[in-house]
Amino acid sequence: MTDTSWTADLARQSGPKYLALVRALREGIRKGDLAPGAKLPTVRDLAWRLGVTPGTVARGYQIATQEGLLQAVVGRGTFVSTQSRRMGPTETLYTMASRDPALDENVVDLRSPQLPDIGQSEALKRAMIAAADDIGWHYLEYPGLKRDEYCRQAALSWFSEYTDFDAITADDLVLTHGGQNGINVVMQCCLRGERPVIHAEALAYPGFRHAARLNRAEMRAVAIDDEGMIPEALDAACRRHGGQLVCVTPDAQNPTAGRMQMARRHALVEVARRHDLQIIEDDCYTAPVTGLASLRTLAPERCWHITSLSKSISAGMRFGIVVAPEGMGEAGRLTAQHSYFGLSRPVTDIMARLFESGEALDLKHRAQAEMGRRLQMLLQALGDQELGWQSGLSFVWLTLPLGWRASAFVRMAEAEGVLLRAADEYVLQDGQAPNAVRIALSGGVSEERFRQAVETLKRLLERMPDHLLV
Repeated sequence: MTDTSWTADLARQSGPKYLALVRALREGIRKGDLAPGAKLPTVRDLAWRLGVTPGTVARGYQIATQEGLLQAVVGRGTFVSTQSRRMGPTETLYTMASRDPALDENVVDLRSPQLPDIGQSEALKRAMIAAADDIGWHYLEYPGLKRDEYCRQAALSWFSEYTDFDAITADDLVLTHGGQNGINVVMQCCLRGERPVIHAEALAYPGFRHAARLNRAEMRAVAIDDEGMIPEALDAACRRHGGQLVCVTPDAQNPTAGRMQMARRHALVEVARRHDLQIIEDDCYTAPVTGLASLRTLAPERCWHITSLSKSISAGMRFGIVVAPEGMGEAGRLTAQHSYFGLSRPVTDIMARLFESGEALDLKHRAQAEMGRRLQMLLQALGDQELGWQSGLSFVWLTLPLGWRASAFVRMAEAEGVLLRAADEYVLQDGQAPNAVRIALSGGVSEERFRQAVETLKRLLERMPDHLLV
C-alpha cells in the first residue's frame, strides 16, 4: 500500500534537495511515520508533491536504498525496508577482479601499486629476529600512551629529507595501522555532531569516502584542476554546506598525479582558516621530495599529515604515521587508544629497528628507483597519449582518446589479462567521472611481464572504439 500521508519539508533543510530528502526519509522511518513495507510514491509523483525535479527524488531514493532504508522492487516500486538494517560498511576497499592474478599467471594487476622485493623481506626478517631476542615483561602489558615513544622517536627519521619538518617532535606523532587507519583516527578525533560534513577532491582516494561513511559523515566533492583542489571551489562549498574537515593530496594527487604549487597551498590554507576547517594532508604515496612546503608547515595549528610505509616498504606491516597539529599529538594518541589501544609491541619493535638502522629510508629509495624504471617503460610505450605522472610516483593517469569509455577500456583490458581502475572508482557519490583510467606500476611481476602488459594497453589504444564488439 502506498503511504500517501507522508511528506517531507525540504525547505527547512540546508544543502542539496536530494540529501535533504534522504535525511527526511531517515527521520520518517526512525519516528515510525514510514512503516516497514510501506510503498513510497513514484519518483514523478513525489517530485510533483515536493516541487523538485524527478532526478532529485531518484537520487535521494538511490542513496536511501544503498543505506538499506528502502528496497527497490523491479516492476513494483520502492518500499520502506522490512529487513533489519545492514550493519557496517557495504563496499570493500579493494575489489577483486573476475580474473584473480594470484590464480591466473596470465593476468597482470595494475590496479594498485605492487612493491618489488628489493630487500624488504630480508630486512624485515632481521628486524623480527632482533625483536624476538628482546621479548620481555613489556610484552605482557598494554601498549599505553607512552610506551611507543621509542618508536615515535625513531620514526622521526622518516621525515629527515623534508627540511620543513625539522620542528616536529615525537610528541607530534600518532602511530597507526597504515594510512587508512590514520584517516579514520583523524576523523574520529575531529568530527562532531550527527552528520558532519567533510570536503574532498572531486576525484579522490576511495578510502576517504569509506572512512566518512564509517564515521557517519557526509562527503562533499570540491572541483579540481591540474594542481588539485581549487580554493575558490572549497570556499563556495563551505559557504553552502559548512564543514569540519577537508581532505587533500597536495604532493601527488590520487588519481591524477597532479601537484599543488605554493600559491595554491597558501590559498587553500587561507580558506581552511576562514571556515575553521581541519585539514587531512594525505602523503601515503610518499611522493619524492619537491622542496614545496607541506600544508602541515603552512597550517601547523590545523593540519594532520598522514603517511604510510605501504607504498614504499611493506603493505603487510600495516604501519602509518600521523603528524598531528601543534599540541594535538596527545589527543590523536588518545583517540587511537580508544580505538585499538595502540600498535602491537612486535610491530613497533620491528619498525623502530628499521628506522634506527637507516634501512627504512634506503628501502624507500630503492623501491622508488625500481618503480622509476617501470615508469620509463610505460612512458616510452604510451608517450603519445595524454598522461599525468610524476618521477618516482607509482601510478600514471591516462586520459583516454576521444570515443573511448573508461568502463569499456577496463573491460577490454581485463579480457586481455591487464587489470586497471576506471575513473569512476575515484568519484564521490554524486560526481561525474572523466573518461580516464589509473595505471599502477606493478613491481610484483617481472619487467618482461610488465612490458607485455603495457604493450597490450598500447594495442588497445590504437584500436578505434567503434571496432569493438557491443
